[in-house]
Amino acid sequence: MRLLALAAAALLARAPAPEVCAALNVTVSPGPVVDYLEGQNATLLCHVSQKRRKDSLLAVRWFFAHSSNSQEALMVKMTKLRMVQYYGNFSRSAKRQRLRLLEEQRGTLYRLSVLTLQPSDQGHYVCKVQEISRHRNKWTAWSNGSSATEMRGVSSHPVEKGAFLGISFLILPHSLPFTTDFIVISFLQSS
Repeated sequence: MRLLALAAAALLARAPAPEVCAALNVTVSPGPVVDYLEGQNATLLCHVSQKRRKDSLLAVRWFFAHSSNSQEALMVKMTKLRMVQYYGNFSRSAKRQRLRLLEEQRGTLYRLSVLTLQPSDQGHYVCKVQEISRHRNKWTAWSNGSSATEMRGVSSHPVEKGAFLGISFLILPHSLPFTTDFIVISFLQSS
């Protein structure tokens, strides 16, 4: 019995164990923050390097969040077989027609285009990549990587000189012993 256990341990020691989930180098550009005009088309590039295996395939997913502390939503995915799939609200016809995910350079460069930008497109875009290949007749993830950028929208309507842009208020609390009710109003104007 002990001899069988030693033989099994020796066989396992010789079998190469897959190195799962090492880091994949992923970079999104432009970034870390990019400004676009409302109505423009935006292009975000996801660069992938340092694959673990040359025969592996990549699954590329783009996520969106309105702010850095809000929940990420999966927008679009290019599968390991290079099929594009849309998810959640982004699978609806109006949103899907405004999103394009293309493989620019096989296994290294992926382009996400957001067409005709709207104010609701402002937020954080995250590219997550997973390296996958067949290992013992099963798909195995070898490495993962991700990178993000923030897209900010700027109104496409030019502001006229002297136009009223807004009001800011500062109200100090009563609890301070040396103050009374105090309100500061500032008018913002373009120059």
